[in-house]
Amino acid sequence: MKDLLLIGLGSCLGGMARHLVGLGVRHLGLASLWGTFAVNLVGCLLIGLLAGFFARCPGVSQAAQRFLTVGVCGGFTTFSTFSRDGMTLWQEGRLAAFVLYVAGSVLVGLVAVAAGYRLAGGHA
Repeated sequence: MKDLLLIGLGSCLGGMARHLVGLGVRHLGLASLWGTFAVNLVGCLLIGLLAGFFARCPGVSQAAQRFLTVGVCGGFTTFSTFSRDGMTLWQEGRLAAFVLYVAGSVLVGLVAVAAGYRLAGGHA
């Protein structure tokens, strides 16, 4: 039960951070899908950093790991919103934007996870 509450708290914090990023992007006059793009990439980098740190420091409790990864990162990243935004671009017939958005999110996200892992001292 303690882990579940920690994950819930982390998810709440991650969701609030995600909302603040969205507000910031709209404040800059950009479409909200770019907020989703930024959150997904930052979330990928963060979870890579955490994975690398946990690999280097095996003494971190499972509860802390779940709080940060499942909770905070899970609440922060927005892959479901990403999918919805991609579908909207497709439905609007904006095929070049759709391909750039989807491929860029996935490919650069994978690179960001690997970079975060290596930056945190992971050995992969």
